[in-house]
Amino acid sequence: MKEAALAASFFNNLFISPFFDMFTAPELLEKLNAYLADAQFSRAPLHLYEPISYVLSMGGKRLRPVLMLMAYNLYKDDVDTILNQAVGIEIYHNHTLLHDDLMDRAKRRRGHETVHEKWDDNTAILSGDAMLLLAYRYMLQCPEQYRSEVQNLFTETAIEICEGQQMDMDFEKRLDVTAEEYLEMIRLKTSVLLATSLKIGALLGGASVEDAESLYAFGQNLGLAFQLKDDLLDVYGDPAVFGKNIGGDILCNKKTYLLIKALELAAGAQQDELKRWLLATEFSSQEKIAGVTAIYNKVGVKELCEQKISEYSACAVENLSAVQMPDNRKKALLDLVYSLVAREA
Repeated sequence: MKEAALAASFFNNLFISPFFDMFTAPELLEKLNAYLADAQFSRAPLHLYEPISYVLSMGGKRLRPVLMLMAYNLYKDDVDTILNQAVGIEIYHNHTLLHDDLMDRAKRRRGHETVHEKWDDNTAILSGDAMLLLAYRYMLQCPEQYRSEVQNLFTETAIEICEGQQMDMDFEKRLDVTAEEYLEMIRLKTSVLLATSLKIGALLGGASVEDAESLYAFGQNLGLAFQLKDDLLDVYGDPAVFGKNIGGDILCNKKTYLLIKALELAAGAQQDELKRWLLATEFSSQEKIAGVTAIYNKVGVKELCEQKISEYSACAVENLSAVQMPDNRKKALLDLVYSLVAREA
């Protein structure tokens, strides 16, 4: 059996149709950006649609739509046919950012003023709502045979993201958040949208049920590793590379994996000092960041976070290996795992 599986793997990797183009992630991003640039968000009234164009013009990694296109491209090369769905997932993601920024009272996003700062709170709410509806319009412009499944998956994901956001807000009032609760929160708030992007791309590409589920699991584990890496970089990143000042999570007492593990592991004077920083209402920003980071270093949470990132990355690689496509077709997705985990920004 083992020899037969190895032989099948060899021949699968050997056979690649010369008529089946594989696109790189930068090529897919270029296609997506060009399509977005041509999209029309200029209906009346202007003050509803202008913030939408403003947000989408900021760029960003556009990781979710690119993942959708990459998953589709495992099975088919006419990626232009699902650009509507890719745009839909990007509009939806930015809809969540508008509302997140408002709830967090954030002033900047990708180096620009947030919508509620540039306009006002009501504009952020209403334009964000319009983006959700636009996202559905783009998403459901898919072949009829897939429409029901895509709609159900997209809707369930949107509900889960709301659940994750509520958990995140609830955590702000608690000092007893467990690592398991935190990981479930980031699975809902971050991972499921990556997973859904991949699964929709696979479904529209004609993937088997098993492959679509494997790609969904791949996205979930990739998303967990991605968010944990963000947590790590916010404390230990290089500001010149990271693109923003480090320590923002520490200053706002954000319940990250690092803080939760530090609260769990710190004892005695370290525990008292950590709670003193968390409860302080007046402090020097630099002193608080240095004080909390020093406790992190003493209890070893950096290493624990790195270990968790490695675990989820390994799970993602295992999920990808289960997808019944040649390894060289999956290489771009595999490279993405390593690039996201190794990134410094």
